Amino acid sequence: MKTLLFFISAVALSGAAAAETPQPKLIVAISVDQFSADLFNEYRARFTGGLKTLQQGAVFANGFQSHAATETCPGHATILTGVHPTRSGIIANYWVDYNAPRPEKQVYCAEDETAKGSLPDKPVVSTVHLKAKTLGERMKRFNPASRVIAVAGKDRAAVMMGGELTDEMWWWDNGKFSTLTDRKTPASVQKINDELAETVASGLPAPPLPNLCRPFVAPVSVTAKKSVGTPLGPLPPKTPKGMRVRPELDQATLAIATRLTDDYQLGHRSTPDLLAVSLSATDYVGHNFGTAGPEMCAQMMALDQALDAFLKHLDASGVSYVVMLTADHGGHDVAERNRARAIPDDLRVTAAVGLKALNEAMDYGKNPVFRVDDPKSDTIAGDLYLNPSIKGKKRRKLIADARRWLTGKNDMIAAVFTRDQLLAMRAPTLPPEAWSLAERAAASVHAARSGDLIVLLKPRMSPIGAPGEGYVATHGSPWDYDRRVPILFWRPGMIGFEQPNSIETVDIMPTLAALIGLPVPTVEIDGKCRDLDAGPGSTCP
Repeated sequence: MKTLLFFISAVALSGAAAAETPQPKLIVAISVDQFSADLFNEYRARFTGGLKTLQQGAVFANGFQSHAATETCPGHATILTGVHPTRSGIIANYWVDYNAPRPEKQVYCAEDETAKGSLPDKPVVSTVHLKAKTLGERMKRFNPASRVIAVAGKDRAAVMMGGELTDEMWWWDNGKFSTLTDRKTPASVQKINDELAETVASGLPAPPLPNLCRPFVAPVSVTAKKSVGTPLGPLPPKTPKGMRVRPELDQATLAIATRLTDDYQLGHRSTPDLLAVSLSATDYVGHNFGTAGPEMCAQMMALDQALDAFLKHLDASGVSYVVMLTADHGGHDVAERNRARAIPDDLRVTAAVGLKALNEAMDYGKNPVFRVDDPKSDTIAGDLYLNPSIKGKKRRKLIADARRWLTGKNDMIAAVFTRDQLLAMRAPTLPPEAWSLAERAAASVHAARSGDLIVLLKPRMSPIGAPGEGYVATHGSPWDYDRRVPILFWRPGMIGFEQPNSIETVDIMPTLAALIGLPVPTVEIDGKCRDLDAGPGSTCP
């Protein structure tokens, strides 16, 4: 009886302590680019560092980037805004704007195309296209004393997670870290850039291949000149682009984040601060080598250790902090390796559904009438834009004819929707894994930025039709291997739990806001707060 009473008292005290857990003074929001739920589940038992630590908190192994356009820009924009792409306006990495004030009508998600000299491949980086408030913006507007810092391996990741009111915003830019045009470079960042310059100039030896990754070595030919499935070699001198697939990219990104955390004394004041970090090497490895080889295995192990060192630094600082880790989208392995491993229907698109074939089929004179968001691409996947000079009945007929022609290519195309059809849809009420293809596409559509038609390829149909020396695998589909991502919340001392049921990445922002007592009107977001308190208390208001 005494033992039982002691146990009840202990539980009661534990619950009281949990309910009285002080608000964190630092939110650390981490996105690992292309870190699919499949990758997380494959490697989660093998992690020994930071990713093992984060699994001691609240684990949502089935998080969803619910929309169809599973790309870097729209995915990052959901994480700290709490809204789907249809409300953030970030429908893709690129879109077409025939009203853009320059000859090039392709627009990059993180540029200001009205700025002098800005081009999609050499943008003047800006937050102007993001139509939703980030968590950092809300924090700064609620209390200007809060500090907000964003550091990423890509400019679009830093922009979409940081938003308009960052104190510092840094991203990897071909050999060094860059910032917005009106910002100065702190001495701590300059020091890291100087070190990176020396590294790029001299090159690097081949990264070590952990023993547990050796069974993954199995060369697979993708083209006559390129194979995947072998360990990474050395980085030749003066090849900054090669750094993108190396563990040093994530290490440098975390080094910048650590230095700026110390410079700004994040978490040491009465007001809460935000550090947003996006780690990009996993995405570049996935694109260049696929997700199932020794290249990705080595990247997962290196990521785990880099995060471990980062968390230990936060622990040593003595701040009260909470970490959230998720991804902007998932990814799919190389088609050739999947076919060799019992998935014969893993294919690549052909020119039969190419833009040239469509325009020829429409028989509208010699000038192409449809285009995609990439003027260098012939692949039809995602948004398809009709020339705005064609109006009235001719326009309606061409859209209908193109939709009919595309729907007929049902060996490669799963569905074709019109923009107006998607804009008229109601928000789905079922969990994200049960959304229809139309509902997934509707979450990505925007009246002023989306194409006249939205084309969705069939499952396991890679939009990379003829890979060259660059990307051999990708993402961007409406299928769950691209939509499913892990969502982890952890803070020292919290009572952990695992929730196998799905939640969405738009739930992250209101959950983090609740942890610091930041009010967020529910009408302004698509997500909902998730209770992270396994005791009798509640995270959510």
